[in-house]
Amino acid sequence: MTGPQTETRGDRPAPARRTEWRAQAPVVAAVAAGGALGATARYALTLALPTPAGGFPWATFWTNVSGCAAMGVLMVLVTEVWAAHRLLRPFLGTGVLGGFTTFSTYAVDIRGLADAGRPGTALAYLAATLCAALAAVWLASVAARRLLTWRRQ
Repeated sequence: MTGPQTETRGDRPAPARRTEWRAQAPVVAAVAAGGALGATARYALTLALPTPAGGFPWATFWTNVSGCAAMGVLMVLVTEVWAAHRLLRPFLGTGVLGGFTTFSTYAVDIRGLADAGRPGTALAYLAATLCAALAAVWLASVAARRLLTWRRQ
């Protein structure tokens, strides 16, 4: 007989927490591996597009916008096209794209612009990133669906 905190393994009970961790370990590993790739790509983009002091943070802007567009395409593909492996969404969506896009740097950039006496640029960056990221995910998902519909005809 097993209680709510154990699960039977043959003739011996195993703690439920241990079993839950074993079930989640591949997901955690997929997110971690994807996050490392995404964060490395984001870092490379910041090296390629350095932001001068008080300047508009284009690297972070384009990182977030392109990451949102990629998320729109990915979600269409994994929900409407592929019978995706259970680790694909955690790896690509949460891991790669979660590591690539960055809300924290976006917030730090806004604060840095405001502290540097550039409140207008800070406000423009705040609004432009939000609007462009939302538009990117919507447009990319619409474009992916239309492309799929066109290819099926």
